Amino acid sequence: MEEKKKAASNYDKALLQSKELYQYILDTSVYPNEPEPLKELREVSASHPRYWMGTAPDAGQLMAILLKLINAKKTIEIGVFTGYSLLLTALTIPEDGKIIAIDVDREAYEMGFPVIEKAGVENKVDFIKSEALRALDDLMENPDNKGSFDFAFVDADKVNYLNYHERLMKLVKVGGLAIYDNTLWRGTVAMPESAVGEKYKEGRNLLLEFNKLLANDPRVQICHASIGDGMTICRRLH
Repeated sequence: MEEKKKAASNYDKALLQSKELYQYILDTSVYPNEPEPLKELREVSASHPRYWMGTAPDAGQLMAILLKLINAKKTIEIGVFTGYSLLLTALTIPEDGKIIAIDVDREAYEMGFPVIEKAGVENKVDFIKSEALRALDDLMENPDNKGSFDFAFVDADKVNYLNYHERLMKLVKVGGLAIYDNTLWRGTVAMPESAVGEKYKEGRNLLLEFNKLLANDPRVQICHASIGDGMTICRRLH
C-alpha cells in the first residue's frame, strides 16, 4: 500500500490530467500484471530517500512490450538506481541474454540486488561502476560491440544525453531501439522559461536541445511517448 501512495504522491512526474486517472491506470492495467519481483523491488525502493528516481511502472510496462517485440537479447542500461528497469529487462530477455548496466552509484544498485538475485536473473547482469561515457568508450574499443546491441535504456545525467546518443548510434544495431527517459521533464519543455521552477531550468534547456536533435536525426525513427516523465523511443535506421 505504501508504494501505491508514493506513486500517487509522485504524480507530478506523470503527465496525465489528474492523479486519479494515473492511479486508475496503475491499479487497472499495471499493478495486476506486474511480476512479483518488480512489486518487491518497488517496495524495497520506496524506502530510498530518492525513491522518485526509479522508472515509472507504467513506463516499465511499455518497455517490456518493446523488448519482446524486437526479441532483444543484448542490452545496455545507462543509469541503474535500485534496478527496477534493469530487473524488468532481465526478466524479459531470454535466459542467455545479457545486460551491460552502468552507474556510478553501486550502493543504490546493491539495495535492489537481493531482489534481482532472488528472481534468479543476476547472471544476465554485468554491472559496471563507472562514469557512463568512459564505460561506453571502453565498449567501443572492441569492434565486436559495434552494432551488436538490440536495445538501450538511458535514465541518467541529462547533460550527457547528446553524448550518450552519439555512442549508442554506434553500439545499437540497425533496427534496434534506444530509449531516453524524462524527455518531457515534468512538462516544462512546453512552458515559457519564466514559468519554470529554478531547479528544473537547466534540465529543461538541455532536453529542449536534445529533443530538437532527435527530431532532426536522420539515423533514427522516433516516437515521443507521453508516459511517465516522457520517453523518446528511437529506432536506428542506419
